[in-house]
Amino acid sequence: MRLIRILKSRVLIDAAPRDGNRNRPGCGSHLVSRTPDLKIRESAHFPSHFILTYRRIPKVNTIFAIASEWHFSYSAGELIIIRKRDVMKTKLLLAAAAASLAVPALAEDQGPPRSESDAKEIIVTGTRLDETAGLKTATPLIETPQPITIITDDTYLSQGAVSIADTLRYASGAVANAFGPDGRVDSTRIRGISPLQFRDGMRDIYSFYASIRADPYNFSRVEIVRGPASVLFGNGSIGGLVNLVSKVPTFETGGEVAVRYGSFDRKEILADIDVAAADNLGARVVGRFRDADTQTNFIQDDRVMLAPSVRWAPTADTDVTLIGLYQEDDGGSVSQFPPLVGTLLPNPNGQLPNDLFVGKPGWDRYDGRLAQGTGLVEHRFNEDVTLSVKARYIDSDLTYFSHYPNSYGNPLNPYLDDEQRQIELTASGNYAELNVFSTDNNLQWKLGTGSNVEHTLLAGVDYSWNEVLKTASYGSTVIDIYDIDYDAIPDYDGGLPNPETASFTDVAQDQLGFYFQDQVRFWDRVSVVLGVRRDEVNTKAAGAGTVDHGATSFRAGIIGEIVPGVSPFFSYTESFEIISGTTADGSPFIPKRGRQYEAGVKFHPDAATIITATAYDIEESNRPVSDPNNPLEQIQIGTASSRGIEVEATRRLPDNYDIIANYSYNEAEDDATGRQLDNVPKTVASLWGTKTFFVGNGASLRFGAGVRHVGENFSYGAAFPDGLRTPSNTLVDALAELRWEQWRLSVNATNLFGEDYYAACLARGDCFVGEDRNIFATLSYDF
Repeated sequence: MRLIRILKSRVLIDAAPRDGNRNRPGCGSHLVSRTPDLKIRESAHFPSHFILTYRRIPKVNTIFAIASEWHFSYSAGELIIIRKRDVMKTKLLLAAAAASLAVPALAEDQGPPRSESDAKEIIVTGTRLDETAGLKTATPLIETPQPITIITDDTYLSQGAVSIADTLRYASGAVANAFGPDGRVDSTRIRGISPLQFRDGMRDIYSFYASIRADPYNFSRVEIVRGPASVLFGNGSIGGLVNLVSKVPTFETGGEVAVRYGSFDRKEILADIDVAAADNLGARVVGRFRDADTQTNFIQDDRVMLAPSVRWAPTADTDVTLIGLYQEDDGGSVSQFPPLVGTLLPNPNGQLPNDLFVGKPGWDRYDGRLAQGTGLVEHRFNEDVTLSVKARYIDSDLTYFSHYPNSYGNPLNPYLDDEQRQIELTASGNYAELNVFSTDNNLQWKLGTGSNVEHTLLAGVDYSWNEVLKTASYGSTVIDIYDIDYDAIPDYDGGLPNPETASFTDVAQDQLGFYFQDQVRFWDRVSVVLGVRRDEVNTKAAGAGTVDHGATSFRAGIIGEIVPGVSPFFSYTESFEIISGTTADGSPFIPKRGRQYEAGVKFHPDAATIITATAYDIEESNRPVSDPNNPLEQIQIGTASSRGIEVEATRRLPDNYDIIANYSYNEAEDDATGRQLDNVPKTVASLWGTKTFFVGNGASLRFGAGVRHVGENFSYGAAFPDGLRTPSNTLVDALAELRWEQWRLSVNATNLFGEDYYAACLARGDCFVGEDRNIFATLSYDF
C-alpha cells in the first residue's frame, strides 16, 4: 500500500482498500484528505461520485479541460467529481493544472491519518493541462505567454464533432470548415491563416490531397496554439497550429463500446478498450467502423479505423509508448464546386440544389489507406533532468477522382448556351503516395540560480523526411447541369482520364532543426521565455533540381501575475513554414516566413472562471496565392498582415452550468492591395453551454446548446475587382444526454434549424455549400 503525492505535494490523499464492498455501488465508503487544505469524500448516494468541499473557491488555472471520463460539477461550495467511464471503480482525477493549484483551508481531516504503509494508492489519470503543445515542458497555461486552447474529447464530441475541423467550432480565433464540410481535408483557419496539423507534437500533414483525414475519436484532446510556434515545432503556420493528442493506455482496465445512427444513413460502431496487463503494462485499442452517405448525392463517408497502442513503464522514471494506426476511407468530394451563376448569383433556371452531384457515380471517389507507427519514450534521470524521444513513420496512398464544372474561364457566365444550362465538365484523376519519417528529441533540465529564480532549459533536435509522388490527368465533357445524364458521362474504364497525357511529380524533402529554450520563473509570479531555432531544409523535385533553404527563428515572451488571478503577457514570435509541392512551372515552393507581436491578459479569479483576451499583429511573406493565369495553380508573391483581437471565456456556474464563449475580430489583408484576404471573415463568435441534472439512482441528464456566427467574407478577382461577397451565417447546435450507471444515450444536432448557406464563394467562379442539418443518436456502454 502506498501513498501518492498529488499536485506538487499540496494534496496528499489515501483511501480504503479497493476490495470487498469497496466496489459495490452506494456503499458510502469515503476518501480522506491528509492535508487540512480540503476534504474529499465519496458520495453515499451515487457510486464513484467524489466530493471536494471547501470554504473558499480554490485557485486553479483551469478545471475545464478534464479527461473525458470525468465530469465536474460546481455548486454551493462543493466540487463534485463524477466518474463517467467506470462507476464501479474508485479512481480520482483532480484538476489538471498541477503547478498552480492552491486550495484554501477548510476543516480538519476525517479521522487520524494513516501511515504510508496503510494508505491505498489512488490512481490519478487524465489530461494534464500543464503538458501542452505550447512550450514542450510541464508549464501551467497561466504561466505561458501565449494563448492556448485545449478541447477535450468529451467537449468536442458533446458538441457533435465528426471531423477534426468540427472540433474547432467553439474555439476563439478559429473558423471551422472554412470551405464547408469536406470529405477530403479539414479546412480551418486560425487568425485568418490555415494552420498546420500536428499529432503528438510531430507534424501530421505534409501535402494536400495526398492522405486522408484524422479521426477525432482517436484522440483524448485537441490543442490549439494560436500564433507562431516555429521555435519549438519547426515549420509551422504563422496563425498557429492544431495538435492532436492520441489516446494511450492508462494502466487501468476500462473502456466503452458504442453504436450510432443518424442523418445521411450514418451507421457506426465505436470502441475504446483499455486493458491493464500489469501495474506498469497496458494496451489500448480505439476503433471506428462507419457506413454512411453525405449531404451530397452519390458521395459516401465510409471508414475503418483501428489504433492499437501499448504502454510500458519498466521503472518509475521511464515510460515507453508505441502507437499504431491503420485507416481506410472510402469517400468522395462533398464539395462539387458548383458555378457562381446558379448558386450565389441568379440563373434563369433557378438555384442549383445543395445536394447536387456533378460527377460519374462509381468513378468519383476519394479513397485512401493510411498506416503509421509512433514511438514515444520519456526517461527522468532525476527530478530535474528529463529526456524525451519521439519518432513516427507514415505510409499513405490515395485515389482521388472527381469532376467539377469549368466556371473559371468566365465566372460571370460559364455556360455554353443561351439558356445557361450547358457547361463544360472537367474530369480530374489523381493518384498520390506519401511516405514520412519524423523524429523529435529533447532534454529538459531544471535548475535554480537563486532563491527566487528557477530555470527550465530545453534543448532539442528534430528531423523529418517526406516524399510525395503524384500522377494526374484530365478529361472533359459537356453536361446539362440542371438535368444531368449520368450515363452519358464517361467512366474512363475506371481509371485515369487520358492516361497518355498524365503528369508526374515527385517531391522529396529533408528538414533538420535545432532548438533551445529557457523558461525563467521569478518569485513564483513572473515567467520569461526565450527561444531560438535553426532549420535547414533540402527540397528536391523531379526535373527541377534541388533547392536548399535555411532559417533562424526567435521567440521571447513574458507573463506575470500582477495581482491574484490577473496575468498580463507580451510576446514576440517568428515562423518558418515549409511548403510541399511545386508551382505551375514545376519549381518547388520556397518556405513562408512570418513574425508576430502579441499582448494580452489571462484572468482566472477562481476555479470556475478563466478568461483570455489578446491582441496581435502578424506579418507573413512568400504566401501561395491563386495564379491569375491558371486559377487551379498557385504562385508565391507578396506579403500579408493579420491583426486582431480575441476573447475566450470559460465559466462554470452554480447548479452545474458550463459555458464557453468566444469572440474574435481579424483584419487579414493583402499588403499590396489593402484588401481583406480571400474568404477570411472579420468577425467570428460562438457560445456553448450545458446544464446537468442529477435525478437519482445513479442517473443524470445533460442538455446543451450552442450558437456560432461566422461573418461575411469577400473574394477578389478580375471578374470581381470590388469583391464577391459571401453572406454571414449563424448556426445552432444542440445536445440531449441521459446517463444511467454505465449506459449513455445522447442525441446531437448540428445546424439544428437547417439553415441553407454558402461557406465560401470564390471570385474564380465557384461556391462551397455549407453544412446541412445533421442529427445522430449514440448509445454507449462504459465498463
